[in-house]
Amino acid sequence: MNTPRLETQRLILRRFEEEDIGALFLLLKDEEVNTFLPWFPAKSTEETWDFYNNRVAVQYKKEQGCFYAICLKEDNVPLGYIKAEADDSHDFGYALRKEFWHRGIVTEAGEAVVEQLKKEGLPYITATHDRNNLRSGGVMRRLGMRYQYSYEEQWQPKNFPVVFRMYQLNFDGEASWVYRKYWDLYDVHYIEEIESPYTVCCKT
Repeated sequence: MNTPRLETQRLILRRFEEEDIGALFLLLKDEEVNTFLPWFPAKSTEETWDFYNNRVAVQYKKEQGCFYAICLKEDNVPLGYIKAEADDSHDFGYALRKEFWHRGIVTEAGEAVVEQLKKEGLPYITATHDRNNLRSGGVMRRLGMRYQYSYEEQWQPKNFPVVFRMYQLNFDGEASWVYRKYWDLYDVHYIEEIESPYTVCCKT
């Protein structure tokens, strides 16, 4: 069963429950937090319920993938999320209320979730970030993910072009294998010189 409860030094990582809707709304309605997320800010608790039912609860019915609420141990109230998709991308993503930025919370949560996914036998995870969202790329590198390539897509539902950087972490020992779906799907794709020891090339 996915999304088992985890604990770190400061955090409880657990499933979202229906009573968390208010806390989830605080996260989803924030326009600054939403800048780099693939949906528009929530305008009501009704929209938050839609998000919970269609994006969160469905994950708990799948064999792979996970969707964790990030909570401080002191109150066990969600202040963000961290997730891995159950499809072949195993896309790793996260969001955190801005009052809690710059405290290493997402990195701490990410380390625990990555270890759990590895234990569960997931072969790899990928993650993408808008080239303008450098903090997100920093989290990916701290979790051991390696930059593979960049690509441009017309981002939906916001409908504007975005250059994404794709990172990957393999758990199965296939260190050189690259998830190429985005490379193959989008005509504009290339390797950037990223200031990181983890830069890897993906040749056609």
